[in-house]
Amino acid sequence: MKRIVALFALAVAALGLLAGCAQSGPDDELKDEVVANYAAGVHHLYSVSLGSATALDGAIDRFIADPTPTHLEAAKRMWLYARDDYGPTEAFRFYDGPIDNPDDGPEGLINAWPLDEAYIDYVEGNPSAGIINNPAEFPVIDANLLVSLNEVGGEENVSTGWHAIEFLLWGQDLYGAGPGQRPVEDYTTNANADRRAAYLSVASDLLVSHLQDMVNAWAPGVGGNYRARFVSMDADDAIQNIITGIGELSRGELAGERMTVAYEARSQEDEHSCFSDNTIADIVGNARGIQIVYLGDYGAVSGPGVKDLIAAEDEELADQLEAQIAASVNLANAIPDPFDQHLLEGVSDQTPGRQAVLRTIVALEDQTDTIVDAAEKIGITISVS
Repeated sequence: MKRIVALFALAVAALGLLAGCAQSGPDDELKDEVVANYAAGVHHLYSVSLGSATALDGAIDRFIADPTPTHLEAAKRMWLYARDDYGPTEAFRFYDGPIDNPDDGPEGLINAWPLDEAYIDYVEGNPSAGIINNPAEFPVIDANLLVSLNEVGGEENVSTGWHAIEFLLWGQDLYGAGPGQRPVEDYTTNANADRRAAYLSVASDLLVSHLQDMVNAWAPGVGGNYRARFVSMDADDAIQNIITGIGELSRGELAGERMTVAYEARSQEDEHSCFSDNTIADIVGNARGIQIVYLGDYGAVSGPGVKDLIAAEDEELADQLEAQIAASVNLANAIPDPFDQHLLEGVSDQTPGRQAVLRTIVALEDQTDTIVDAAEKIGITISVS
């Protein structure tokens, strides 16, 4: 009898072990598939961004060659279009990849903000401000100059990237009902029009160049580039990077730097795309980037994503996080335009606009807690702000 009981116990233990193995979380093959799909998706979305930034560069060239109101408006529209393509790529940051490598990553040259307008050009009350209006110190405006001056003397001294171009197209946003209204005469008859045109042209060329670098870094079949190293590293390390990217964007960057700072300080200077009033679209684009990586659906590229890894361990938790991320995207979309009207002094915290901003912040913070917990479920520890 004792022998039969012992054999029965061993059989039960073996069945339990097999069951445990069957539910032990993502296997190595799935991890490799997620990493490979991520790398392909990153390359695809940077390629899309490069394409629309190149179209923006063409629109800017046409405007500079023939500075008419029509061409200025066309360049503005193209900036807004290209900006939408760039927004989701922010989910590929925060783990010292090629975009924000501490040694040579170009992120600060691409998307640094907030921007001190007076560092670049004239501002209200100071018509001689900026690099453009200082030919004695900066006689030649070229790529080397703008790169060398970026963030010199302070993080707000931004000389390149999306927001430098945005400011040069729209000018300061001094108008409550809409974006900035830079006159076309700034590129025809106003002081230093030729230098302003040169600055805009160089800044646009640099943006294209830096995005090309990102496409090259993630290109397939290139030995020695970042993608080759990324897909060859230990899968758990690569997955840690992937989840760190969406976790840090979710709370530290998007909910924190890009929304809470401006919300609490009621500071238009701290909203992301203040000159064009494109801030809400920026927020939505960033939130979508998190969703894209989580689901593994990059548009023309799709496959297993972070959700699949989590579902292999806890399907209910994976579904919960998917719903939270979808909710944050929807809440961001529901913030009334323009964002700066929710930052005005005297606007009550109970107004629908400020309530919509706050709900989005809270949703992003809450989903970040779930991202951290879900990562733990699959044996990945991440640290987010």
